[in-house]
Amino acid sequence: MLTFIKMKKEIFENIEIPEGITIELVGNKVKVKGPEGEISRKFDPGKAKIELKENQIVIGHKNASKNEKKRINTILAHIKNMFKGVTTKFEYKLKVCYGHFPFTLKQEGNKVIVKNFLGEKVERVVNLPEEIEMEINKEIITIKSVDKELAGQAAANFETATKIKGRDKRKFQDGVYIIEKAGKKI
Repeated sequence: MLTFIKMKKEIFENIEIPEGITIELVGNKVKVKGPEGEISRKFDPGKAKIELKENQIVIGHKNASKNEKKRINTILAHIKNMFKGVTTKFEYKLKVCYGHFPFTLKQEGNKVIVKNFLGEKVERVVNLPEEIEMEINKEIITIKSVDKELAGQAAANFETATKIKGRDKRKFQDGVYIIEKAGKKI
């Protein structure tokens, strides 16, 4: 009979708080304020603890297993993204591409209406989160947000709304496509 022993280690990770950023920690909810705005997020650290000590955030546990280590590293990555977002907003760029039917985009509040996509009479609607900033400049759409996930979701909503079904994708390459994700070209 085989017995497996779980290896547990003491794991504590620190994040330096950059200048110009203030942090509030209430339970498992982290609220970050910076020059570009503010963002808050509630985490589920499991058995690990999130603490604020001097100019650092400390996340860890004395007897952490592999799952707790994964959870700690995920929370660290999210908090670092929150720091980046409040100092410089995340920016996604999309390109409007058409070869057959020129289509137009019209912004109405937090919705964008796509008219004449592939010659369709029915308008397609792209729903956007309220916390993002969007700018349509001819064929380039720029989406900015403090929250990386919201900016990415808004960009994905454009791609999903202009998805082509029932036609040859090699010929019909019309749509709105992401060309730059958070400053990295695709």
